[in-house]
Amino acid sequence: MKYFLAIIGGGPAGYTAAEKASKAGKDVVLFEQNAVGGTCLNVGCIPTKSLLYGAKQYYNATHAQKYGVTAENVTFDFAAMQKRKTIVVRKLVAGIKQRLNNEHCTLVTGFANVESRTDKLVTISCNGEIYEAENLMICTGSTNFVPPIPGIKDNPAVWDSTDALNATELPKSIIIVGGGVIGMEFATLYHELGIPVTVIEALPTILPNLDPEVVTVLADKYKKAGITILTETRVESINGNELTANGQKLTADKILVSVGRRANLNGLDALKDIELNKGAIVIDDFCKTSLPNVYACGDVTGKIMLAHVAARQAEVAVGRMLKIIPLQRIAYNAIPSVVYTNPEIASVGITEAQAAELQIETEVRRLPMTFSGRFMAENEGETGLCKMIIDAKNHSVLGVHMIGNPCSEFVSAASFAVRMGYTTAEFEQVVFPHPTVSEILHEIL
Repeated sequence: MKYFLAIIGGGPAGYTAAEKASKAGKDVVLFEQNAVGGTCLNVGCIPTKSLLYGAKQYYNATHAQKYGVTAENVTFDFAAMQKRKTIVVRKLVAGIKQRLNNEHCTLVTGFANVESRTDKLVTISCNGEIYEAENLMICTGSTNFVPPIPGIKDNPAVWDSTDALNATELPKSIIIVGGGVIGMEFATLYHELGIPVTVIEALPTILPNLDPEVVTVLADKYKKAGITILTETRVESINGNELTANGQKLTADKILVSVGRRANLNGLDALKDIELNKGAIVIDDFCKTSLPNVYACGDVTGKIMLAHVAARQAEVAVGRMLKIIPLQRIAYNAIPSVVYTNPEIASVGITEAQAAELQIETEVRRLPMTFSGRFMAENEGETGLCKMIIDAKNHSVLGVHMIGNPCSEFVSAASFAVRMGYTTAEFEQVVFPHPTVSEILHEIL
């Protein structure tokens, strides 16, 4: 059978594209080597958040006295947390499969390999079968980057994020190599469950891609809470569960290495003339590659490695294939991001430093989250921060950066303002319900 679209990879980009194209009446074949849902659903976003929520409940129970609540002999069952995580993932995977269950969508489990390509036909092999399609969408995602550190390979004391999520028992102590988003979320998980945590980051700060003021609030809190954070520190070697960094020897039960991810190009050897940049596939505004009938979405493009970006890219790419008018583009300047630490960090748009690099004259506004009545009621002992970057010439909102629970739940309002180019006067006309923490976006105006 000849398909309109063949998709390799069943993560957020792949299953979104398959659903959108098949619902439009186009025959689609979707290849997934492992489980539908990709890294995000199976060994990333969802299982991490499930465990983090369990840890947060335990942490809140043991710190409830500040709200006038006394809880005695509070314990947690890590095996039960893991079981719940697995149930959550299975339900969501089943939901995605149900969404793809229609006469125009074929789901194939197995490793897909591109055999040949012309401008009119792409041939793919999987499980000994041959599939043909007019268009190809590459959604092969990314893999954990393993740095060239002596002693890291084949070391049972060294984990990657997947190992950590699948562990049946908690480590007695842990060193996390990499202070990025994944590293800091795991630091939060282990710390709130009472595990001694050390974070090692080679750069001058943890979470280096975020606004420095916001990051400082988190770093200061975590250091006071007992998390050891070593910045400007490079790991030189690992020997069993002993690590040497900047000449200093550190020991922990487990060493979690989380220093980034790289585009996965497995199975694409036949696409020798596809344009790459730093190991990732180059795409245009509509997610089209340098090859006429080949598209790429998600982590494999090396743009912003977030599930919601992958899904949006897929929507744009399928819209381009179906010639839906008007053609839509992705507003990369308005992509919200969240770090699920405690407190949460949420941001959208450019930072103050990025504005300076772009030579944009800005007005920067700052406000503690305590200007929100609900934040005060629900976040005893926390101050938080909301920071807004405004274009000094036209007064448009360029960026919003926040730390404080639950900023992840309303950063989309800031994203909308950045996406639509709202001026502060226009954004001020938006009515936020009271009392909500989201009112901080109105207060800062």
